[in-house]
Amino acid sequence: MKNNIWLIIIALLLFGNTKSKAQAEEEKLDLPGDNLNLYAVMKLFQESETLEGFERKLNDEETQINNLDLDGDNQIDYIRVFDNVDRKLHTISMKVALGQDEEQDVAVIFVEKKDDGQVLIQLVGDEDLYGKDYIIEPNSLSEDNGRETPNPGYSADRERPTVRNNTTYVISSWPVVQYIYVPDYVVWRSPWRWRYYPTYWRPWRPHYWHYYYGYHYHYRNYYNGHFRRWNAYRNPAWQTHYYGGGYRSRSVTVTRRSSRGDYRKTYSKPSSARQGSAVFVKRNPTAPSAKDRLPSFDRTGRPVVSRPGTSRPSTGRPGANPDVSRPVTRPGGGNGSSRPGAERPGTERPETGRLGTGRPVTTPNERPATTRPVTPNPSRERPATTRPDNPNPNPQRPATTRPVNPNPDRERPVTRPVTPSPGRERPAPTQPSSRPAVERPTNRPSTPASSRPSERGRPTEPRSNR
Repeated sequence: MKNNIWLIIIALLLFGNTKSKAQAEEEKLDLPGDNLNLYAVMKLFQESETLEGFERKLNDEETQINNLDLDGDNQIDYIRVFDNVDRKLHTISMKVALGQDEEQDVAVIFVEKKDDGQVLIQLVGDEDLYGKDYIIEPNSLSEDNGRETPNPGYSADRERPTVRNNTTYVISSWPVVQYIYVPDYVVWRSPWRWRYYPTYWRPWRPHYWHYYYGYHYHYRNYYNGHFRRWNAYRNPAWQTHYYGGGYRSRSVTVTRRSSRGDYRKTYSKPSSARQGSAVFVKRNPTAPSAKDRLPSFDRTGRPVVSRPGTSRPSTGRPGANPDVSRPVTRPGGGNGSSRPGAERPGTERPETGRLGTGRPVTTPNERPATTRPVTPNPSRERPATTRPDNPNPNPQRPATTRPVNPNPDRERPVTRPVTPSPGRERPAPTQPSSRPAVERPTNRPSTPASSRPSERGRPTEPRSNR
């Protein structure tokens, strides 16, 4: 039973680790919202004291958070912040004006305080910019609305001896959360509008997305350690309240430019990631993440994030070269050829060394493989030989088949039955093939020579030749 419990715990831990890795790698959506990192927005909201200060820092060039250019005028858009209060629910929306009567919602923050003091918070990206249900929340929230181990980054988690609900003490300690729930809170609604912005703000040219990514890449450990993606609303009534309550604004310009692919131009310079990273290192030289190296990018410009244990460079054997193919490892193929059957003509011929062929056993080096078919002389009856008729006077085996010097002035000995007299009956041609070796004519030269002294008229010439 204990083993089963441990297995379940390990499986849950592995599942949570895999899920967090997948969430951390969702860094390029190919949507306009890529130029407004909601993790950075949530971090800024946590550190802000008022909504007015939150709006000001959100549009500050030094924070490097806002990189939106929705109308395509090559200037950063000003993001306005509006708080819509419904009893204990604050719907804090962020909007961009694209005309006198046209604006687009960017994201919305839901903050709700329960009767027991518990505070729930989620940051939801607009569907036109981030897709459906792009939700960011603090890591202290859990499936049971706040009974998980709280975020270790906050000292308030350790200050209270009794822990009823850790989420209450974590989120309620945020300065901006305390500010919006004070009794004399004045609801913040941005006073700025189209072409009427604060005097301290000056628009700047937007950066390429890879520059923006290179800067925020050094914050990834903080972002993923304090916040996370979630797939549902903590309170389902929030979605109905926001989309059905008339709070959301949509722009025709954003819809049209998205359908035309105008926002994809921001991904056209992956090399700018090094520039964004250099800006972070210059501003934060002592940060631990300043030494982090940027990942590489694939052909689509998406960061290539390596996972431990999955980067196997080769599926072959250890020590094998993955760039070399081995097509010649065929059974029985010793010639190194990749064609099937290429070894048959010259390598699988065991009959070349058999007894009765009229020549000694030869090695493969003495007789190279030949591709010509065996064409024996019709006048011969030597079926056992596989040697082709070679009229060359200098064969590779002169001592085995021609024991007598082939002088054109004399007749050949009877060991070559190809030159008998017309009226004389041929001797049995199968006699050399029936004997185990043909070398014997060199030991018995007198037998054929003594049988022809009267016909040749040269009885002693063969002896003098030997």
